[in-house]
Amino acid sequence: MSREDFNYSSILIQDIMTRALITVNLSTTALQVAKMMEQGGIGAILVQDNSNPVGIVTDRDFATRIAANNLPLNTAVENIMSTPLITINHNEPISAAAERMTSKKIRKLAVIENGKIVGIITSTDLVTQLAK
Repeated sequence: MSREDFNYSSILIQDIMTRALITVNLSTTALQVAKMMEQGGIGAILVQDNSNPVGIVTDRDFATRIAANNLPLNTAVENIMSTPLITINHNEPISAAAERMTSKKIRKLAVIENGKIVGIITSTDLVTQLAK
């Protein structure tokens, strides 16, 4: 089967998303998040306010908000997170995730099922799938 013959609409987000999530609260510092990302080998952490997801901190946020603005590492993630949190439903095709990432100019989407975050899908997940 050639790449052109492959139907990407048949692969659902839930089939390739990452289910292991790390969440922090609004007052967690940038340094704490950076250490969590390094230890977990991940590029994003979800931010919650009273168990409600309100944003995401990505490796890109560090470059564009901490480093570029020379903010101290004890800055609360509330001040550097990307918000509002952009989500996508778990049972949508991966092509929908690619389209949303492209239109919003982002690389990570929180995945929801019945209104609850159940995972995350990244541009890396999409590229990995494409390379199979």
